[in-house]
Amino acid sequence: MKQSKRHQEIIDLVISQGYVSTDDLVARFNVSPQTIRRDLNELADENKIRRHHGGATVPSSSVNTAYTTRKVLQLEQKDRIAKALVSHIPDGATLFIDIGTTPEAVARALMNHNDLRIVTNNLNVASLLMAKEDFRVILAGGEVRNRDGGIVGEATLDFVSQFRLDFGILGISGIDLDGSLLDFDYHEVRVKQAIIENSRCVMLGVDHTKFGRNAMVNLGDISQIDMLFTDQLPPLSLVERLQENETHFEVVA
Repeated sequence: MKQSKRHQEIIDLVISQGYVSTDDLVARFNVSPQTIRRDLNELADENKIRRHHGGATVPSSSVNTAYTTRKVLQLEQKDRIAKALVSHIPDGATLFIDIGTTPEAVARALMNHNDLRIVTNNLNVASLLMAKEDFRVILAGGEVRNRDGGIVGEATLDFVSQFRLDFGILGISGIDLDGSLLDFDYHEVRVKQAIIENSRCVMLGVDHTKFGRNAMVNLGDISQIDMLFTDQLPPLSLVERLQENETHFEVVA
């Protein structure tokens, strides 16, 4: 493959996924790691990507990938992650389910559970779970975003803060290599923080593309997570943070 074509495909992958690793690019293009590193350095010099340890991210940390694109990215991985996560949720539990495509995968995986009580600010999650007669779904008030069915705003924050539930299932845009939990929308982040504060057990499902991915708003730290589920082993710096904080984490094959 010509270098110019490979460069364009790398840019397209970064735009669609938000983050790509050097290892994934080496496997995809069947070239040496040195070639990929040179490609990434050249694209970063042209400000077409942002170089990152172990891969590359989008040049802007202020705009997320479109919801319609995110919904189909890493779909099988998200479903496997969701299946592992819900295996730790007993029947009869109470839980928050956040905005995001992975929380939506979790909602799908919960359909074989019984007698759940769910508080959510995700219209897609509510529409899915309301089909179960023994589920009680409580939908937060606020402004509905037409781009993804998320509900955000001061009313949402106040509503979520009224509850104290067994599990909080978060969606997230990126985890920095220092353990910072990152997202794009300040208003959405405040609701996520309320979910963390009001959950007895905070659960996070992320596919590997979220590790090292940039986003502009810091919502917290990985030490606030009780259980993490992913499809590939996180970078060593994150593994060390997880072990240091005795965070339960599972790598789902």
